[in-house]
Amino acid sequence: MYKIANSGWLKHFDFMVFDIFLLEAAFIISYIIRFGVSSPFAASIYAVLGVILPILHIFIVFFTEEYSGILRRGYLKEFKAVLQHNCMLVAMVTFYMFATQQSADYSRSVLFTMWGINIVFTWLGRVLLKKALLMAYSNEKNLSYMLVVSSKAVAERTINQLQKEKYSDYIVKGLAIVDADMIGQSINGVPVVANDDTLYEYLRTNTVDGVFIHVRNSYDEIEEITNSLLAMGITVHISLDHVSSEMPNKVVEEINGYTVLTTSIKMATTRQLFIKRVIDICGGLAGLLATIIAYIFIAPIIYIQSPGPIFFSQERVGRNGRRFRIYKFRSMYMDAEERKKELMAHNKMDGLMFKMDDDPRIMPIGKFIRRVSIDELPQSVNILKGDMSLVGTRPPTVDEYEQYELHHKSRLAAKPGLTGMWQVSGRSDITDFEEVVKLDTEYISNFSLGLYMKILFKTVGVVLGKKGSV
Repeated sequence: MYKIANSGWLKHFDFMVFDIFLLEAAFIISYIIRFGVSSPFAASIYAVLGVILPILHIFIVFFTEEYSGILRRGYLKEFKAVLQHNCMLVAMVTFYMFATQQSADYSRSVLFTMWGINIVFTWLGRVLLKKALLMAYSNEKNLSYMLVVSSKAVAERTINQLQKEKYSDYIVKGLAIVDADMIGQSINGVPVVANDDTLYEYLRTNTVDGVFIHVRNSYDEIEEITNSLLAMGITVHISLDHVSSEMPNKVVEEINGYTVLTTSIKMATTRQLFIKRVIDICGGLAGLLATIIAYIFIAPIIYIQSPGPIFFSQERVGRNGRRFRIYKFRSMYMDAEERKKELMAHNKMDGLMFKMDDDPRIMPIGKFIRRVSIDELPQSVNILKGDMSLVGTRPPTVDEYEQYELHHKSRLAAKPGLTGMWQVSGRSDITDFEEVVKLDTEYISNFSLGLYMKILFKTVGVVLGKKGSV
């Protein structure tokens, strides 16, 4: 699933909110300097001014596009931009005072003191915010992993351009040269990890969020590569010279100086993902509280029936191949993993998942907590950490993931979830892994907040009805 970048004046919403906060702080401080320790919002005319100031700030930003290129501005250019903005702001406030015939009611010292303080506050605030963003962008965990597919002749120029931008959402993790075998070499510090023959195998077994295609191949060859990558659930960024009407969810955008056509299994807006994350956090906090309460009653029983850790932790595979540790209440005996191999003959699935009736590895208390889904409550920690979502796909184990065929990876195009389309469709009744992949891909391809909430509500019904939970 691909997040559509904000455009226009809302692109740097973080800077706008921060600037408004600093503006209000400068307004309050200037009022205190003039009138002593008291709130300007206690005086009606200054309370109105406190509301008008952020409105005027947004008005100026909307028409001047002041935040355009803000991340690339140096200290001096930023100071000039801040000075210009504050001069416009004070001019508009002054015009408002004269237009409403209230200029005599306001203190000029408050206005001009606010002007001076806000210049300092805003300039320092923007500098510090940009440094904080640069630190965030330097943390690989916050970035998307990109594989560049290129021809030998243009590979170095492509890598140079992609690495120019400091504030990039992507980190180039590898390079695939399609017209030469250069595996093991590197270009500008980026390792060549694949060629035309090994490209898909590399994508199957490694974490890749997006593929940037810049090659001198024919239209048909690029279309074939693109369609294969989309079938794996991988976002594709290609040049505008290679546009196909068959590509779903197309959007034109810029990536580090390149104008590209981006196509993905699903496009989600920042608003959708923000609301989804807020719901995830609220659900995660509620689940964490429920975990603490459940621990008090369940932990002693687990320990009595099978002495050992109360929680079960295992490495799983998440979005686009990322590894993370999942947490659950332990429902099986301590030797469960060792016994799994001898029980594979009873597996109801086809080897890419393990499911069997009357699994002898499950403790008596384990059967109960699985039936009512209490065993999964500790995954609230995974949700709060951002490894998982409330709704998504079941995260496979590492050994399951290593057996995936190319199209199976499409189910990992979004974060794994505590529940999902497969679970609410009767997770004990579906034994065909291809059907699981189909359901998971259907959720990702048709993602909406409405579908997300629908699955959450259906999950409640499934758990209460104790359907398909064993």
